[in-house]
Amino acid sequence: METTAHPYWPRSLPLPGYVASARPGWQSACAVAAGGAGLLALGWVLGGAKGGVRGVASRSPARRLALGWFLMCAGIHGILEGYFSLRHRELPAATGLLADVWKEYAKADSRYMTSDDFTVAMETVTAWAWGPLSFLTFLAFLRHHPTRYILQLLVSLGQLYGDVLYFATEARAGWSHSDPRPLYFWGYFVGLNGLWVLVPAALLADACRHLAAAQRALDRPRHKAH
Repeated sequence: METTAHPYWPRSLPLPGYVASARPGWQSACAVAAGGAGLLALGWVLGGAKGGVRGVASRSPARRLALGWFLMCAGIHGILEGYFSLRHRELPAATGLLADVWKEYAKADSRYMTSDDFTVAMETVTAWAWGPLSFLTFLAFLRHHPTRYILQLLVSLGQLYGDVLYFATEARAGWSHSDPRPLYFWGYFVGLNGLWVLVPAALLADACRHLAAAQRALDRPRHKAH
């Protein structure tokens, strides 16, 4: 198969019909960063309100940050990864902002340009399961719903599991799909994806702590009033 000139690794990767991005990579990266920061800030602001729930104490800064995280995840999973899930076969020749975002990220992992089976399956689950559930988790905390820590545990475990498999499959491939320059390998591939290991791991531990405390309270012997 003919190899079209492209910026991806391995350099011999065949990408027939590839169309280069219409904008420089920094613009695509800044667009994602701005959108993510906006959702994080919105979640923080909304987390400062009690949502009309009486008798609920003000949320801590860490809890408000967690609300921003889940809202940001809902946007990233639903929009970016939803786009990839639906358009992965057309991505090399696609144009537009979302296509350019993925073409920029693919410099860190060219599997996104070749409809790699694992990557497509993982991103499809992320987009259509963890995206909506992230938004439900955000709403559950906003309304102080009793299922909020169950949802936090479910979403965080799913994100952590997917990211561990993502790193593991690339490790087994010999880290062969990333541009070795620090920006792409350490910045994009390790740094960005590392967030979805560290933060879900912390939120998973937090959910387990709250659920265990609730179970201990439920198991505590109750004394009948005389």
